[in-house]
Amino acid sequence: MMLTKEIEAAIDDSVLCWLATSSADNMPNVSPKEIFCYFEDDTIIVANIASPQTVKNIRANKNVCISFIDILKQKGFQLKGAAEIIEKSATDFSKMEKMLLHLTEGKFPFATITKITITSSKPIIAPKYLLYPNTTEELQIESAKKSYGF
Repeated sequence: MMLTKEIEAAIDDSVLCWLATSSADNMPNVSPKEIFCYFEDDTIIVANIASPQTVKNIRANKNVCISFIDILKQKGFQLKGAAEIIEKSATDFSKMEKMLLHLTEGKFPFATITKITITSSKPIIAPKYLLYPNTTEELQIESAKKSYGF
């Protein structure tokens, strides 16, 4: 599945994503990730910073779900796909690492990268947009800023 410009823009507007994995014995795990970006046409990459359970789960079960929202607009996406752990010895590692190091500004070391090939997507939208059809992004942003004390 190709990442759309809308999905890429939502990734750019998000400061955190949530990566859901499952262990070999089907125990779920959800972990926040701060350093992530899109890579090529159908892939998201995530720096593995203090992520031992995520890495262990992906090695046992490649199926993952990653979600992210713009906290002010309260819109984003849920993406599903197949993940793999990319080691430093992989041919694409340095290209991926360069993109992620730009985001970390060199402050967070990571030895591996999670590469997720996206197979499906669906939008995430706050219920307010559905329950109150006159809600615009501008009104939602204003409301969220009040709620969060911005």
